[in-house]
Order: sequence, then structure tokens, then C-alpha cells
Amino acid sequence: MPATVRLQPPPSADELRARCDAVAPFTVGLEEEAMLLDPATLDLAPVAGDVLARLDGDPRFTRELPASQLEIATAPAASAAEALAQLAAARAALHDACAGLARPATAGVHPFAAPAGELSEGERYELIERAYGPVAQRQLVASLQVHVAVGGAERTLAVHDALRSFLPELAALAANGAFHDGRDSGLASVRPLISGTLPRQGVPPALESWERAAAELAWGARAGALAEPRLWWWELRPHPRYGTLELRVPDAQTTLAEAAGVVVVAQALVAWLAERWDAGERPPVVPRWRIEENRFAALRHGLEGELADLASGERIPAREQLRALLDELAPVAERLGAGALLPFAHALAERNGALRQRTVAAERGVHGLVAWMAERYGDAFPHVAASPSGAALGAPTAGVPWGA
Repeated sequence: MPATVRLQPPPSADELRARCDAVAPFTVGLEEEAMLLDPATLDLAPVAGDVLARLDGDPRFTRELPASQLEIATAPAASAAEALAQLAAARAALHDACAGLARPATAGVHPFAAPAGELSEGERYELIERAYGPVAQRQLVASLQVHVAVGGAERTLAVHDALRSFLPELAALAANGAFHDGRDSGLASVRPLISGTLPRQGVPPALESWERAAAELAWGARAGALAEPRLWWWELRPHPRYGTLELRVPDAQTTLAEAAGVVVVAQALVAWLAERWDAGERPPVVPRWRIEENRFAALRHGLEGELADLASGERIPAREQLRALLDELAPVAERLGAGALLPFAHALAERNGALRQRTVAAERGVHGLVAWMAERYGDAFPHVAASPSGAALGAPTAGVPWGA
């Protein structure tokens, strides 16, 4: 990408600090990428522009790189439940706007569409296509991006570097992309492999200081790699505009209940790490390759695999690791007012989207799986009674150490 083309200048270290200092702690924002399906064939339909016209400037909806996709963005919410209520309302509005033109559905990837597709019009997307060519046309992927504000620049930096170690657990929990190009991919989620054909993907580098973060963004601009800071596409990043930590590792979730499981874990995990930093605990900066080994295990096997302890190398079943983490996070979720959402997280830790996809495909075939996904898009958000922790769904285990 030519270095002379720049949509946004890179922020300075002081600007990054100011944005992180300005946010209210543990507020939540969501960005959900939805696929648009042809009503008859259920293949991807490049009609995002037409659907946006029907939405008449509603600021909750924007284009994405694929012309067959729209993104929902919620406003910053004081609680995970409020963010999910906004997402449910936006899903309903999108469902109505699509009537007769498309059917919305969410998953990490479309199960049978061609691997490459039409891209959206617009300066930003044209820059990406010009820079990456056919690779850009293959980015028919969808994620659930969870923004959590930490509050305080130094605390945000510390939580970012600690949170890197938990990206594989979140990937296993949220894996929802087992089928691609008409067949079972053999992975719990093929989305990270497709995304990985672009640069700046996967586990981010440890930042260590805001000066280093600003220097890396400035280098990327000078090198012509970053026409704007948002092209730092890691699975976790400090958002240069919002001052949040943006978790980009989860696949888009087919149901609102599954999205709730991801969101409550993301918010509670950030708050838990922040509380430990406040108490004076300082995590080790784990070598990136160790995290990446667990990341591959998570995308390959999901809940059915094993994750290695990042210190000892001991292999632990992913479900067991997630159960232990959920037990650790339960008191934090309760303090955040999100205790009623914990049963969704426990349910997802037992049976994530990838496992549900395989069950449905075995009964209805790959085409039937896509129909099922579209049917689930309109499901109402289920209400549950408040629960202290939801721990009855999994036996308590030992606490999770830093870098686990």
C-alpha cells in the first residue's frame, strides 16, 4: 500500500494514554459481522449496499470488506447485559430490513460459499483490495469483536499484555467455523487461517509501553503498511480511537445466547486481570510462540483439544481449563452485575458453536446447516434467573495462575 495514502495519522503515545484514561472502567461495546444470504439459495449475496439503503442511515450499521456482509456496532454500555440488549435490538432491525432481499446469519465463515467473493465499494476497501489483491477477496469471515474499557493508561497496557495469554481459551470457547467451501474443514474454526493470509493477524506483540505502541504504529505508517491505525489487525489490540481493549479473537456467534457467553467472559476476564494488577501482581510477558501453539490447538480442536500450561508445558484439556477459568471469573462477573449471564458461558464451554454445527450438519447436511443458522438469527434472547456463579454446571477446580 503506498505510504503516501493515509486515511488517519498514527497517534502519539500521549494521545493513546489520554484515550485510555478517558473511558469508564469495564464498559462494553460490541461489533458483530453478519452475513447476508440469498433467500433462495442461501449462498452469500453481495447486497450490503441495498440493505444499508433500507436502513436509511441508521448509525448502528456499516459496510464491511465483503459486499455480502454488514457490521452491527453497539454504543458503549455500562453492563454486558445492556450491550447484548442493544445487539438483540439491532439484529431485529437488520432482520426486518432484509425482508425479501436477503436473510442475515452469523458464524465464523459461510459453510458452502465459494472461498472468494465480491468486495464492498469505498476508499478504505479499495485500498485493501489494491494492497492485497486476491487475498482480500478471500476474507469472507465474520467475528464478534468485544470492546472492554479498562480505565487508566498504565492499567490498560498491563491488562493487554496479560490478556494475550488467554486468547487461546477465548478462541476455543468461541470457535464457530467448522465448515467451509462445502465441507467439514477438520478445524473448530477455519476463520483464523483465512484471516492469517493477511498480515498483522493472530497473537499481538507485547506492547510494554505506550511509547513502543506509538512507535510501532508510526513505523507501520512510514512503511506503507498502515494507511490507518485500524489496519493493525491483531486478535487483541488497544483501540486507538476508543481507548478500549478490543478482543477480535471470537468468531461471530450464531445465537444471542452464545454471544452472551462470549461477552460475559470477555468483560469479566478484563476486569479480573485489572483487579490483579491493582493488587500489585505483575504477570510475566509470555513468549509469543507459546501462546501461538495454544492458539493453533484451539482453532484445530476447540473444546475437544488440550492447551499447554504456558509456564510448565503441562497439557490440560481445554474444557477443564475453561471450567477453571469460569470458576475464577464468577465472583468478578457478579460484581459487574453479569452473574445472570454466566450460565451461557458454562453452556458454551461444554458445547460451542463448532460442535453445534457438526450436529446440525449430520442431521440436515451443509445446506441445511446454513438454513438453521439463518433461522437462529431471529431467536429472541433467552432470559435466565440470576445465579451466583453457574458453577453447578462444572466442578470447581484450582485457581488459574498468571499466564495459564
